[in-house]
Amino acid sequence: MLAPHLSAGGYVVSAQNGLNEKVIAERIGAENTVGCFVNFGADWLEPGRILYGNRAAVAVGELDGRMTPRVAEIHQLLSLVEPEAVATDNIWGYLWGKMGYGSLLFCTALTPDSMSDAMARPEHRMVYERLGHEVMKLAEAEGVSPLGFNGFDPKAFLSADPEGMRAALEKMVAHNRKTAKTHSGIWRDLAVRKRKTEIDAQIGTMIPLAASHGLAVPALAKMVELVHDIEDGRRQQSSVLVDEMVRLCS
Repeated sequence: MLAPHLSAGGYVVSAQNGLNEKVIAERIGAENTVGCFVNFGADWLEPGRILYGNRAAVAVGELDGRMTPRVAEIHQLLSLVEPEAVATDNIWGYLWGKMGYGSLLFCTALTPDSMSDAMARPEHRMVYERLGHEVMKLAEAEGVSPLGFNGFDPKAFLSADPEGMRAALEKMVAHNRKTAKTHSGIWRDLAVRKRKTEIDAQIGTMIPLAASHGLAVPALAKMVELVHDIEDGRRQQSSVLVDEMVRLCS
């Protein structure tokens, strides 16, 4: 729908979660695609009414890492919303960092709990650690150096360092306790809008990618299965679902 309106020299900035820059670049060309990462919390409530939940990391960059005039222009515009937004030569690092962070948020949506309360459960900590580890191992296989933000520590999850992951989760819990957006957008899709989530477009894309590298991602695959169960009405949001993942990760 957008492509016919793209003028010569025009470009698309992907400010969505996921690795959508890959898909957009395939459709309109990498030269017409700019990468963007956002982590501030927001919810569309109704037409003309959006909840802006909290300030958080924002970054923009070219897919090939060049620092160009258009990146500087977009950065200036984004700085009106988030004064600490950054122009980066490693946008893939931010995007893969968000893939790791996002996998944890999808897991919180398996339950009725807020993001912070869900991640703070000590009995479920190993699940969040395993999810982060699987995503960071996949980023490593892709040749990407993920970047941390708002508590998420890629190096700790990549190395499966117990103390590092514990500290990261505590920082993420603290960050999300200060937001007016207490639950993830995934939770809202399941609990409020009663519609399908973006799990296939975000988490689901990593499963065949992992297989292409010969990597096993059982925690990610199980989480996709459980979210589908909720979407299709076979299961209800409950901490019991994360208990099932604990048994898988034990």
